[in-house]
Amino acid sequence: MLLSTAVLLQAAAGGAGLAKLGAALGAGLAAIGAGIGIGKIGGSAMEGIARQPEAGGDIRTSMIIAAALVEGVALFAVVVCGFIL
Repeated sequence: MLLSTAVLLQAAAGGAGLAKLGAALGAGLAAIGAGIGIGKIGGSAMEGIARQPEAGGDIRTSMIIAAALVEGVALFAVVVCGFIL
């Protein structure tokens, strides 16, 4: 425990390296989260269309809007992480 604390303190003293690591991890997590979110949206939409085919158009429209919102948030997160670099 003491060794890991010392390593973290030395890394924090450098500053720039730790910021780049945090920005890279943040961008990666934002991209992974967006992929999972859009996958769940698409899967749920397909299940809904399979259960109620006559509502396919409405479900598809809602799916596209929700996916666009998720993608916008992920893009914003990646851009913010890019500014950190």
